[in-house]
Amino acid sequence: MTDTIFQASDLATKRTEVLSAARSGLARVRDKDGTSLVMLPESKLRLLEVLSEWSRALLRLEALAGRGVTPSVSDLGELAWLRVFDAEDLQEFIADLQASLVAAHADGDVAALEECLHAWRTTAKQLEDPLRRSVLMGHHQPADFVEANRPDHE
Repeated sequence: MTDTIFQASDLATKRTEVLSAARSGLARVRDKDGTSLVMLPESKLRLLEVLSEWSRALLRLEALAGRGVTPSVSDLGELAWLRVFDAEDLQEFIADLQASLVAAHADGDVAALEECLHAWRTTAKQLEDPLRRSVLMGHHQPADFVEANRPDHE
């Protein structure tokens, strides 16, 4: 990344250089009033926005979990889909979210974060159903399982 700071007039006279710097990661343009403007690839802006959004959510969840009580639906806000998880699962989600944020930042890609969130949302949907919840969270004894015979092939 270069430390070149373009002037507003460079947008007309050095347009190719400004766009090349932006394509390479970042172009700084000093406006006539002294304001510093930045031009960067939209994908990088999206990455920064998503990392910022989920980092704030992580901080809020850590604060809620630190209170030692189960957060209410209103406490969770847009993360109310987490209400189906107990305190231990919520701590595990927080750890997974933190790890996926670090991976997304390191990779420069939100794929790891999106995969993490998709997996947890899918689990939350399954736990909303009382029957599925009882199967997934219930206690099982070895006697609950039986050997299945191999089907006959004809």
